[in-house]
Formats: sequence, C-alpha cells, structure tokens
Amino acid sequence: MAIALSVTPVYALPPDNADPSLAPWFKSLKQPGTGADCCSIADCRAAQVRRDGQGYEVRIDQKWRGSSTFWLRVPAERILDERSNPTGSAVLCYTPEAGILCFVPPPDS
Repeated sequence: MAIALSVTPVYALPPDNADPSLAPWFKSLKQPGTGADCCSIADCRAAQVRRDGQGYEVRIDQKWRGSSTFWLRVPAERILDERSNPTGSAVLCYTPEAGILCFVPPPDS
C-alpha cells in the first residue's frame, strides 16, 4: 500500500497590527554578506532594544516556549544600515533555530 504525501509550505502570519503597506520594505531587507532575504513581514518584528558601549541588545520573548524572556546581543555583522526605516522602531528578524538574521536600528539611533 503506497501513501502519497503532499508537502505544502507553511508560512507564519504577520502580527495582528502589521501595516500591509510596509510589506515591500520588509521584503527588501537583505542579509549582510550573503544578500539572502532577511525575512518577510511574517518573520520580522518591532523589537525592544537597548544600546550600550558594545552595541545593541534585543529582547527576545519566546512565548511559545513558556515565559522565556532574555536579552540577546546583536552581532555587528547582522546590523543593517537602513536610514529609511519606516516603522518608527527597531526591527528584528529572528528565529530560534537561526538566531538573529538581521537587525535594523531604530530611527535616530
């Protein structure tokens, strides 16, 4: 007896408050060094950020893994120089498996 399986890609949904007009900007973000896509609007989110003498840290809230919240240092090679950031806040492209893919500093930082 043969069983046929169909593999359909699953995409995350954008945040509830996502502005659809920002989708082209999010899709334009490319990973430094590789040129691969950073994310889509479904993978990138506004981020709570703090800055010190060593650079940026972002708050990671892993609600799906209990209430795990921690601060993660942003590697310098993952920071995008996006002066046209239309979101008004820092943007983080992150997955638990890959870590930080891209980070866009908040405007005026």
